[in-house]
Amino acid sequence: MEVVFSPEMQTKLDRMATEQGRPAEALVKEAVERVLDGEGWFFRQVEQGLAAAERGEFIEHEDVAGLLERRYPA
Repeated sequence: MEVVFSPEMQTKLDRMATEQGRPAEALVKEAVERVLDGEGWFFRQVEQGLAAAERGEFIEHEDVAGLLERRYPA
């Protein structure tokens, strides 16, 4: 696979790689892995939520508001 970056992005990547003393390719692979892991987690959470909704497992609006107020008091 070949990925072509804009000149600006390539400059940023090269600068970061130099600052970290690492190959630019390693930075790109790590960045892609983080995105894929994050997206995978997000979609699994959405699927779990949809499955719960299909089972009729809902939280009422007032209950959600109470949870948020307790977690993040003003």
